[in-house]
Amino acid sequence: MLEVLARAKINLTLDVKGLLPGGYHELETVMQSVDLCDRLVFTPRSRGLEIQTDSELIPSGPENLIYRAAELLQKVTGCRRGAHIFLFKNIPVAAGLGGGSADAAATLVVLNELWSLGLSRDELLMLASRVGADVPFCLMGGTVLARGKGELITPLKPLPPLGVVLVTPPLAVSTAQIYREYDRLLPGVHPDTSAMVAAIEKGDAAAVAAFLGNALEPVTTTLYPRVNAVKEALQAAGALGVVMSGSGPTVLGLCRDEEEARRVAGRLDPGLGRILCTRLCRQSIELAVRENKR
Repeated sequence: MLEVLARAKINLTLDVKGLLPGGYHELETVMQSVDLCDRLVFTPRSRGLEIQTDSELIPSGPENLIYRAAELLQKVTGCRRGAHIFLFKNIPVAAGLGGGSADAAATLVVLNELWSLGLSRDELLMLASRVGADVPFCLMGGTVLARGKGELITPLKPLPPLGVVLVTPPLAVSTAQIYREYDRLLPGVHPDTSAMVAAIEKGDAAAVAAFLGNALEPVTTTLYPRVNAVKEALQAAGALGVVMSGSGPTVLGLCRDEEEARRVAGRLDPGLGRILCTRLCRQSIELAVRENKR
């Protein structure tokens, strides 16, 4: 049995550069792991895949990214072994934090070991890109610049463990709808990715906060004004910088450390949504408990 932590991601910048063949959007995004995680327990079986979870919001069949990742490993390698996987869900669902992608990345890493497949990190990254756009980053973790659909990853200098306040309003935001509206409206907002990368290389927290940006934000905030209200509340509460993560609805407030993040969170109205304090971290997947293979 293996028990692992799969960490959420945030987008410090997210830019839409255009369309790729097949209808995918070409992205340029600076992504960062945060110390907010789901917990997964893997138990090997001789045959069959079974996914269980403590969340009613998570499917257990082929529509689950965990299942897709495990099934893809079987298909590519010809492995007939199985596993029981229990997911303890903590990352907000469909919130722009990559929870499903993090769980899928952890599944690729853990089953590669439990099933003794011997796939390299590069081979796992290729499979990750077939599961979902954010899965390659969630497999790598840390601080990275991602391009293409998200599969072209350049590691960046690690940032210090800055504090983060995450506010997820109770909204059901469809990523597909946000991109459709973006294509229709073309709001013309583009973050300065190069300036963000330079700020990261210098380890300048104030500059990192200043260059936060998300090209999808004008679309999501127009469709869901409550997201903009969360942004304004975080700014008023004293966050260094504020931006929406992914396609939303989660908004992050960057702070100098966890203590400051707790102070900022304490000034917020609980009615804004789910409020979490965390910090930037350098790993996306971490072994929690290890037992002998069966």
